[in-house]
Amino acid sequence: MIEQIKIGNVPISKTAALAPMAGVADRAYRLMCKKYGAAYVVSEMVSAKGICYSDRKTAELCTVTDEERPMAIQLFGSEPDFMAEAVKIVLEYRPDIIDINMGCPVPKVVGTGAGSALMRDVKLAADITEAAVKAAGETPVTVKIRSGWNSESINAPEMAKALESAGAAAIAVHGRTRDMFYSGESDINVIKAVKNAVKIPVIGNGDVNDVGSCISMYEQTGCDLVMIGRGSYGNPFVFREIEAYMNGESCTPPTLEEKMQVMLEHIRLILQLSEKCEELAMHEARKHAAWYMNGYYGSAKFRGRCYQLSSYAEAESLAAEFIELQKSREINKM
Repeated sequence: MIEQIKIGNVPISKTAALAPMAGVADRAYRLMCKKYGAAYVVSEMVSAKGICYSDRKTAELCTVTDEERPMAIQLFGSEPDFMAEAVKIVLEYRPDIIDINMGCPVPKVVGTGAGSALMRDVKLAADITEAAVKAAGETPVTVKIRSGWNSESINAPEMAKALESAGAAAIAVHGRTRDMFYSGESDINVIKAVKNAVKIPVIGNGDVNDVGSCISMYEQTGCDLVMIGRGSYGNPFVFREIEAYMNGESCTPPTLEEKMQVMLEHIRLILQLSEKCEELAMHEARKHAAWYMNGYYGSAKFRGRCYQLSSYAEAESLAAEFIELQKSREINKM
């Protein structure tokens, strides 16, 4: 029996969650990961100020379907008033949780004083969280942070305490500083320090890409939930494998044929959910197709061809050709 944790009043299986990833974790991506066992998913980040000014993409980004639950809508912003107003607006979409991004390292977000820029202003971060909590009512508010702004200012434990005092129901910690972006190694000890600093649930994030690294995160940090980001690229199966392990069951790794079938299913879902024509929607699908081919013989050339795809039929042909290449290589090895 898999253990459950609670974020506010929301029960979540203690397996692995899907991290919010702008430009990646759209509804099609979230649905694929949920299908393969993700315990919890978070939307792509949405601008609090943009929502308040009726940004046309709000409905697309904030819609929560029953298949995705439990799901959080993630907001980013640097002003408590706008954050509170945005929370009231997104509550209409009935998210299970509202998450605030205080970890994004991208310059255009940091430049507005939002994302990981808030790691440099603990008081403002707490004020934003408090405003969101008051506006959210019974819906729990969580915050995603980094270990610090840079290696000289590792302040995640201090930040987590302030956010807990402001009413946050859980803290997700990516074990890198802002200036590391996504390079180097995630510092597991920072996540452990945050867990020791607060009483609310702590979600560990960074460098988890398989069962072993997930279990290591749980054991070394004591965190309440593990969150997977880039480790799920072309690999929704990672959630199935972790769930099976937690259930004491064996799990057979996917064959290449299964990976290609799932890749095509993912592309069909992107096309189905997109309001764009097939050719433009395929632009969104290209990177996903390439990720499913990682790690195989000749995959570099095929990934390059993925970025030229303009129709589903082309994706089908490319997948079939890729399978044939791997089969012919196996025959030649004999």
